[in-house]
Amino acid sequence: MKLLLSTLFLIFNLTVFAQSNAFAGNYNRTFSKEGDYLIEYKLTLNQDGTFVFHSYSKIKNGFPPEVHNYGKGKWTAKDNVISFSSNKQEDFDEKNTLDFNKSKARFVTKNPRDKSDRIIKTRLTFVESEIRWIQRLDVFKI
Repeated sequence: MKLLLSTLFLIFNLTVFAQSNAFAGNYNRTFSKEGDYLIEYKLTLNQDGTFVFHSYSKIKNGFPPEVHNYGKGKWTAKDNVISFSSNKQEDFDEKNTLDFNKSKARFVTKNPRDKSDRIIKTRLTFVESEIRWIQRLDVFKI
């Protein structure tokens, strides 16, 4: 009986670990027009359940011309929805000011059963956030 329970527990842990492997990685999105503007979003989901986000914008005649925004915290996955959270005491400082609490993103990838030639880039689409400019943002896995 102990062997059966140990085996089931091991399989469960491997399944949970394998699922987080699919989500973890680097995500990126860039918008640019030569000489006018450059906007970059970079998100890293680490295996240990933490994340780091960096937004950079350089806009000609903008005020200020260059802006860096940072955020960090923890992420969890349930089905294909990733929930982000930030601890006010641990994750906020002079550099990391973005509050990702109540932010959620949907993980989108090509279904393994889809045998068509369609190309679907693996991405995260932010569906909820109190950060207005991040809602409906797609960041692609690199």
